[in-house]
Amino acid sequence: MEEDYIKLIFGLKLKQIRTDKNLSLLGLSKLSGLSKSYLNEIENGKKYPKPDKIAILSEKLDVPYDQMVSLKLDKNLAPIGDILQSKILKEIPLELFGIKESNLIDIVANAPAKVNAFISTIIEIAQNYNFSRESFYLASVRSFQEANNNYFEDLEQSVLKFAEAYHIDLNETITSKDLEEVLVEEYGYTIDVNELSKYEALGNLRSMFVPKTKTLLLANEIDEAQRTFIYAKELAYNFLDIKERLFTFPWIKFDTFDQVLNNFYASYFAGALIIPSEKMKAQLNTIFEKDTFDAHLFLNAIEGFNASPESFYQRLTNILPKAYNIQNLFFLRFTHSANSERFYLKKELHLSHQQSPHANETNEHYCRRWVSIKMLKDISNSKSEHVFDMQISNYENDGMKYLVLSSATKDPFRDNQYRSISVGLLINKQLQRKLNFLNDPKIKSKNVGVTCERCAIMDCEVREVAPVFLNKKAKNEKLESIVQALNAKFS
Repeated sequence: MEEDYIKLIFGLKLKQIRTDKNLSLLGLSKLSGLSKSYLNEIENGKKYPKPDKIAILSEKLDVPYDQMVSLKLDKNLAPIGDILQSKILKEIPLELFGIKESNLIDIVANAPAKVNAFISTIIEIAQNYNFSRESFYLASVRSFQEANNNYFEDLEQSVLKFAEAYHIDLNETITSKDLEEVLVEEYGYTIDVNELSKYEALGNLRSMFVPKTKTLLLANEIDEAQRTFIYAKELAYNFLDIKERLFTFPWIKFDTFDQVLNNFYASYFAGALIIPSEKMKAQLNTIFEKDTFDAHLFLNAIEGFNASPESFYQRLTNILPKAYNIQNLFFLRFTHSANSERFYLKKELHLSHQQSPHANETNEHYCRRWVSIKMLKDISNSKSEHVFDMQISNYENDGMKYLVLSSATKDPFRDNQYRSISVGLLINKQLQRKLNFLNDPKIKSKNVGVTCERCAIMDCEVREVAPVFLNKKAKNEKLESIVQALNAKFS
């Protein structure tokens, strides 16, 4: 048990016992003969008293010595003990957000009842929504991305240093062969493309790294772009000297938050290597300078890199905020099964603020007017490998409009499974300055909502269910109006 935890628990217990007996710090000081400043440090988890001092406090407060030194907390403080004992404060690198662990401990020590109520609320919400440890870690990484506008200059510079060290021309298309040579020759990797496919139960597992023998196992179903991305991530782990890492892609299990964070770092490095910043900006400049949107030019930009459409859209979320000061944007990834009416938002990112199209955990029906949803329907009814469309989404309730670009592709590992990737850009003066084609009359505009249950568009031709939440709100407002009228009548 860590010394800091023991100090804090003793301090919390002492403070609770003191306040239960209606004693001030000064009062306890007079009663025990211990200085007020000393007692204050004990209650704030800064000091742990020696046995003779504990004996004095035990006698004067009329609390058994064993109860005083026990690490067991009563039900009022138990949730705080659980979260402290879980080491969650140690697992999450709070310094990434400019927070010191000591600051949190001070908050806990100074207002245990309020912190307890807050923690209990968070735990209850998490339980009700099946909020897992994985979800918590992913939310933490996402918040870290958002706090930095999803741009990390140190990783961008690391890619440039890597390219220089291994004579990789970032103006040319990066191939898996280019990266495999570095993995094998520089880092001693052995690559096996047959083993994983022998095990049907592994499903969509694309790669597995065995550190003891530096063996990288690859599924033979992966395409060239996926292979290149996996190689680039492995190079990131080695070039950035990352020790705490995940060993499968997608991951199966993790032990620490650092593994999840480092997985993000490696993915960012891979994206920046395969889709270099300068090359992408040159292509975007050509697209943005035109008075009308050239879909072929945009699709050629995607195909100009040895990367999936998802990697390209992810890279947009790095480049647009930094290079063009377009910081109000969102990224969404949906999945969908053919012949199904369910759509699942599996990944999202919001920069600057929480934009309207965000995930919900209450099984509500996402707006069918979203281009993200339309793309999934289109590709599930076609034989295309990649479909693209765009629209201006007008959220009347919020008073905001977004230019949304969306692509949909087949899932290469699952039959009749599809995914759509979308980037939405808030239409404001900054976007109008940067995108000359924004007034292109060919770009469709649609009024949209978030979910059918909360949507006020009454004549929607693709509505799945009635606006039950709005109907309930209208009913309550009518009841309130009648009650106010009766109050006025009989007052």
